[in-house]
Amino acid sequence: MANEDRDAPTPGTKLRRELGLPAVTLSGVGIILGAGIYALLGEAAGMAGNAVWLTFAVAAAIAGFSALGYAELSSMYPRASAEFEYVRNAFGRRLAFVVGWLIIFSGILGAATVSLGFAGYFSDLVGFPRVPSAVLIILVLAGILFYGIKETARAAIAMTLIEVGGIVMVILIGLPHLGRVDYFDMPLGVPGLLQASALVFFAYMGFEEMVKLSEETRNPERTIPIALMIALAVSVILYILVSLAAVSVVGWEQLAASRAPFADVAAVALGPAAFTLISIIALFATANTALLMMMASSRIMYGMASSFSLPPILARVHPRTRTPWTAIVAVALASIAFLFAGKIDFVANVTNFTLFVTFAVINASVILLRYRAPDAPRPFRIPGSIGRFPVIPAVGIASTLLLLAQLESLVLLVGGIVVVVGAAIALVGERRSAAA
Repeated sequence: MANEDRDAPTPGTKLRRELGLPAVTLSGVGIILGAGIYALLGEAAGMAGNAVWLTFAVAAAIAGFSALGYAELSSMYPRASAEFEYVRNAFGRRLAFVVGWLIIFSGILGAATVSLGFAGYFSDLVGFPRVPSAVLIILVLAGILFYGIKETARAAIAMTLIEVGGIVMVILIGLPHLGRVDYFDMPLGVPGLLQASALVFFAYMGFEEMVKLSEETRNPERTIPIALMIALAVSVILYILVSLAAVSVVGWEQLAASRAPFADVAAVALGPAAFTLISIIALFATANTALLMMMASSRIMYGMASSFSLPPILARVHPRTRTPWTAIVAVALASIAFLFAGKIDFVANVTNFTLFVTFAVINASVILLRYRAPDAPRPFRIPGSIGRFPVIPAVGIASTLLLLAQLESLVLLVGGIVVVVGAAIALVGERRSAAA
């Protein structure tokens, strides 16, 4: 017993419940409306043409099925370990570890990629080298995370308002141009539309991260599901409107050729000064996304370490700031290590692979728990069932696998390797526990 106490995370120190519905909702909007739309709109336009707005609608519908699954499970198990907790209750500890591993990996890899996106904008504006800029922003964001959850939420809310302002600005720029193009023009047809939908799914990455705030949210059983649905709905509306506006101003060909699509739209309509303004806004958008990705990865790492699925040192909570400081340090160091991961579209699709696999398992967990724990309290329950069988999670599994099939073979290979490594770690850890 003494050994267990010595290895356990800081005794009696728990995360602080500071967040209400507005803070959780805005944090969700902030991570969803981040680097994805600012960086991937051009890539998606090259595949889907002027129908790029439709790719955001398709991806949103598929994300929505899984979001409902997250809402039900988060109301049942309001824990920072989120997916790990849900899958552990449905399928057991081994698969839960693999899913937790995928979520941590995608958050770290995503934060590194988005930090490089920040560094690209920052380098163009002030001339500071790209990689040092990326390292610097990761360290600054880690400092914010360490300082406190309330301070992190305030920073995220402020940056969210700025990045939403940039998106609204592009929408307003495009309003006088609406109707100038054929919004169903798809140069690569339906296959291009589906490939683009798989890519822009990255732009919705974030709604699933909101559930990891459960242990820092007041009344999480009710607050998290409501905030999740509001954040996703707001993001979908803004994505569709801004993509319609962008193709109306410059057309899909120019968007596809642009490295800074929003800034180019603003420059065409308002001149070079607008290009600089949108670039500055993009700094806040990318920083905000990286901040919230790092926060989510540190929380699930903390949650898994609290249940001794990861080394207990990663579950230590700072007694003054009440933040999981060792997990934050680990995420920051890993993000810096992955700064050389590759192009954003490739890394986005690797991240999407981890999300598709995770969402399929999450939806399966909803279905299985309806049978294994039918009487468990569900403050939020997905509507539409045939007997005990919930229909929407089944549709979520099928639609997620459809997008998974659109990914290129190299992405599937890399993603498969990540899954195998996670499974190997889980197996080794299980054998060590059995031997002990």
